[in-house]
Amino acid sequence: MGKVETEVNEANNQKKKHKGKHDKPKPWDDDPNIDHWKVEKFDPSWNESGMLEVSEFATLFPSYREKYIRDVWPMVKSALKEHGIEGRLDLVEGSMTVLTTRKTRDPYIIIKSRDLLKLLSRGVPAPQAIKILNDEMQCDVIKIGGMVHNKERFVKRRQHLVGANSSTLKALEILTGCYILVQGHTVAAMGSFKGLKQVRKIVEECMLNKMHPVHHIKILMMKKELENNPALKNESWDRFLPKFNKKNVQRKKPKKKEKKEYTPFPPPQQPSKFDIQLETGEYFLSEQKKTAKKWREKQDKQAEKSAENKRKREEAFVPPKETVKGNTSKSEEEDLATMTMSIKQKAKDFVKKKRDENVNPEDYITVASSEQPKKKKQKSKFSFF
Repeated sequence: MGKVETEVNEANNQKKKHKGKHDKPKPWDDDPNIDHWKVEKFDPSWNESGMLEVSEFATLFPSYREKYIRDVWPMVKSALKEHGIEGRLDLVEGSMTVLTTRKTRDPYIIIKSRDLLKLLSRGVPAPQAIKILNDEMQCDVIKIGGMVHNKERFVKRRQHLVGANSSTLKALEILTGCYILVQGHTVAAMGSFKGLKQVRKIVEECMLNKMHPVHHIKILMMKKELENNPALKNESWDRFLPKFNKKNVQRKKPKKKEKKEYTPFPPPQQPSKFDIQLETGEYFLSEQKKTAKKWREKQDKQAEKSAENKRKREEAFVPPKETVKGNTSKSEEEDLATMTMSIKQKAKDFVKKKRDENVNPEDYITVASSEQPKKKKQKSKFSFF
């Protein structure tokens, strides 16, 4: 039974049904010499007749970009003209428009021109944005505004992408091979399809607080090194790549507000400014007296403030109080006297004990007179010899 089932499965695999000819495997699918991701440069001879219909795209730009776009528009217009695209700038409406002409040959160039306008309106410099017209260059505008609702948290996470002195952004540009611009609620990126996919993943995980961009930089650097090793080209790199675990940082608990006792009656109405003036009698004073009173109050406040400042300044010159030892009580003096006497007595006893231990009896035995040493005669001071 087992042999029969395997033969049936092999027969079914060989006779697979295809919906159309395009589903069948092609001989060049597995050819290693063919790069399926390579974008060939457009040749105008492929479309000599041109476009049958006029395609048009328009994009609005913010008012703060108006001066810059007006200055660089001649350069943008000449770049579009090389590809047979007409560009129009409307400063009254605040819009940029691109449309095809009779000289347009590449059908996809109008989409590229639309991306050029989109990048210009998002703050990308004109020399960099014009590169999107090349066939090898692609772009992606990532919206990050709705990912984080808290404004402070959004600004902090967006700053993680940029880094100190734009160091993180420069590292990402080098490793992914893409131009990245972080501005406002969007991130504009230009580069290859592979690089744009990496940039989008890094940006989204950073804004959603899944992984810091620095960790992505470390992983990309490891992948760059592993790509250069031909022995590990066809193996899994999971064992070489670093793994970062998210740490649970203890956060401050929000303070709970104490609920006030519910009262059905509204709070008493506070007296107005005129009520207070009526009570104090200020309302009936003339304007001259009111100004004089305000001036006096102001002078009093200034005098109090100046006196307070003077006191603070003089505090630095006041010498500190010396701590004087107070007179000890009689009981403490008696304790101190008895302690000194006991120490002196102990010292005397110790010296006496040492002296008794070191006594030599031979020193006290009388020595014979013959053995006694003779005393040397002292010479008189007035000897003449």
